[in-house]
Amino acid sequence: MSAFGAGRMLRAVAGRGWRPRSSKPAPSAHASRPGAGFSFELTDEQKEFQATARKFAVEEVIPVAAQYDKTGEYPLPLIKRAWELGLMNSHIPESCGGLGLGTFESCLITEELAYGCTGVQTAIEGNSLGEMPVIIAGNEQQQKKYLGRMIEEPLMCAYCVTEPGAGSDVAGIKTKAEKKGDEYVINGQKMWITNGGKANWYFLLARTDPDPKAPAGKAFTGFIVEANSPGIQVGRKEMNMGQRCSDTRGIVFEDVRVPKENVLLGEGAGFKIAMGAFDKTRPPVAAGAVGLAKRALDEATKYALERKTFGKPIVEHQAVSFMLAEMAMKVELARMAYQRAAWEVDAGRRNTYYASIAKAFAGDVANQVATDAVQIFGGNGFNTEYPVEKLMRDAKIYQIYEGTAQIQRMIIAREHIGKYKA
Repeated sequence: MSAFGAGRMLRAVAGRGWRPRSSKPAPSAHASRPGAGFSFELTDEQKEFQATARKFAVEEVIPVAAQYDKTGEYPLPLIKRAWELGLMNSHIPESCGGLGLGTFESCLITEELAYGCTGVQTAIEGNSLGEMPVIIAGNEQQQKKYLGRMIEEPLMCAYCVTEPGAGSDVAGIKTKAEKKGDEYVINGQKMWITNGGKANWYFLLARTDPDPKAPAGKAFTGFIVEANSPGIQVGRKEMNMGQRCSDTRGIVFEDVRVPKENVLLGEGAGFKIAMGAFDKTRPPVAAGAVGLAKRALDEATKYALERKTFGKPIVEHQAVSFMLAEMAMKVELARMAYQRAAWEVDAGRRNTYYASIAKAFAGDVANQVATDAVQIFGGNGFNTEYPVEKLMRDAKIYQIYEGTAQIQRMIIAREHIGKYKA
């Protein structure tokens, strides 16, 4: 398919014409008229993206999600279909053949995909995290080479930062990169890498300053590493509690040679790049959590309307109706949180504070709402024949990956207190 094939497919499914946005920070519909204040109305274009993703999730993802959960098989047919529809890599700049959508639009798509299955959505969204360092820090040659190929065919990439002994403590990374002539030689081990066994290339963070006391802002360098490079050993697929069809693996790098042309920005800039990517990717992670929570709310509501006890549908019991009300409140507020975080970054402002609030709150909401859905289903909720037990298992990771719930609170506290110290 050509570079704009995905766009044509999306036009056909959505039913109306549209125009790709600029590769510059895309102003959301809410920021299009300075001084107009907030607007909660989506543009026609945004509604098309949302409707296309929803149709795909309901008609193609949900019918097979349980089977992928049972087998742990990588959902390649769904990934290829999402690529054809233009639902993957939506943030890649137009200069590289992409749609150049803003974070707000990407979040709308992500919420709908997650409604279908967050395992499938995480596999798709893993590309966003892997690509983002190249989008924000790559030079023109790097972007065209590595982002351009993602538009030409349905390839995957991965964000290689976490290690067995360095998750939340990113500064504790042990993987080393030594400069030898025009190359860097990389040795180390990464863990819990989404798309690790399916990636065409990796964003890799490694220590280039051997001084253990060197500040994180200068000690690490970001690299683009071809996944077929000699010396890369991909570990077994991990069978996790939830999101089982997502490909999560450990990766060993043994004397892997990377040309200096694959360094992002320059030596020592890696930590800033790796952390900067989160401001743009945490809102979509929050959107995924909201998609799961909305699915749990819908399933619980439909069940409560059908299930009868004491001669009437359980939805007519105040205990159940109040639970549904609480669930609905949380879903709506979590959605507003991720939309604010996305709106901020698309407006060109630093959104660290809002991104962490959205990620932390939506992750907690996904777990609370999924748990309540199981409770409403009662004994059936504990059974694999019903959808909510999978939602409960899938939800837990939202409090862990891309910064744990506790790390988000550290960031929020730092940002909040900093306003008073300024």
